[in-house]
Amino acid sequence: MKKYLPVTRIGLLVIAITLFNAAAVLSATRETVSVNEDCNPLSLNARGITLQTSGKYSEAESLFRQALAIREKTLGPDHPDVATSLNNLAESLRLQGMYTEAEPLYRRALVIDEKVLGKEHPDVTSDLNNLALLLRLQGKYAEAEPLFRRSLALREKALGPDHPDVAMSLNNLAGLFYTQGKYAEAEPLFRRSLALREKALGPDHSDVAMSLNNLAGLLYTQGKYAEAEPLFRRSLAFREKALGKDHPDVATSLSNLAELLRVQGKYAEAEPLFRRSLALREKVLGKNHPDVATSLNNLAVLLYTQGKYAEAEPLFRRSLEIREKTLGPDHPNTIQCRKNLDNVLKKMQ
Repeated sequence: MKKYLPVTRIGLLVIAITLFNAAAVLSATRETVSVNEDCNPLSLNARGITLQTSGKYSEAESLFRQALAIREKTLGPDHPDVATSLNNLAESLRLQGMYTEAEPLYRRALVIDEKVLGKEHPDVTSDLNNLALLLRLQGKYAEAEPLFRRSLALREKALGPDHPDVAMSLNNLAGLFYTQGKYAEAEPLFRRSLALREKALGPDHSDVAMSLNNLAGLLYTQGKYAEAEPLFRRSLAFREKALGKDHPDVATSLSNLAELLRVQGKYAEAEPLFRRSLALREKVLGKNHPDVATSLNNLAVLLYTQGKYAEAEPLFRRSLEIREKTLGPDHPNTIQCRKNLDNVLKKMQ
C-alpha cells in the first residue's frame, strides 16, 4: 500500500504477501528417506518448510542450507533436487529481507530446472514466479513482469483457469501492477484471484485472507475506505485464527488496518495497531528487516500527521537506514523515506 504525507508520497506495504514455493512440496517425493533424519535432505527440507510456514525464517534457513549441501555432494550441482534446495534457501533469505543473497540462488534454480526438466515443467513455473517476486520487491518491475506473465500462462495451460496456483499467479501479477500505480489493470486480477481461492480453498483459507488484504489495499489506494475496511478486518481475523497472533502476515494485516484508520483521522485506534505490528516484526523478523522499516515509517507518518515531529524523526531516520542497507539508495521506498525525513526535519526547524 502507499501512504501520503501532506506534501510527499510515501511507500507503505508490499501488497503481494509471502508466497510458498510449490516446487518444494512436489520435489519432496523424489528421494528415498534415510534412517538418520539429520543427514536426510528430504527430512531437513520438510522441517524447514514447517518452520518457514510458521514464520521462523532463520531456523528454516539453517535446515535448507544443510539440505542443499547434502544434495550437491550426493547428486551433483545440476540435479533438480538441488534446484529445489536452492529455491527453498532463496525463499528463506527473501523472507528475511536478504534480497541480494537470494537472487543468484533463484536464478541458478531456474537454469537447472529449465535445462533438466524442460521450460514448461511445473517447477520451472514456480521458479519464474519466485524470481519475479524478488525482482518486484527490488523495484525491478520491467524484469519482473515478463516472468510473472510467463508463469501465469504456463499455469493456465497446464492446470486450467480455475486452479489455486493460477490464483497465485494472478495475485502476483496484480501486485506488480498495483506497485506501478496501474490500478485499473490490477483490480480485475485481484478480484479473479479472490474468487478462485474462495471457490477452491474455502472462505477461511490463509490464501483467501491474502487476497482479501490485497483487494482491500487496492480499494484503500483508490480512496474507497468503506469498501476496504471490512476486507482488512476479515483478513486480520482469518490470519490470527489460522496463523496465530505472532505470525508476520498478522503484522501486515495490523499495519494495513491501522493505515486505513489513520487516513480517516482515527488516530487513537490506529496507533496501538501500528505499534503492535512494529513490535511483532522486530521480534519475528529482526530489527533490520525491510518490513520493520515499513512499520517504522508507518508509525512515524501517524506521529507526523498529529504534529509530533520530534517523535517521528528518529523513526523515519531508522527506517531510512534499514532501507538504504537492504534495498539500496535508489529503490522507490528508500527515495520516498528520504523525502519523509527531509519533510519532518523542515518542520522541526
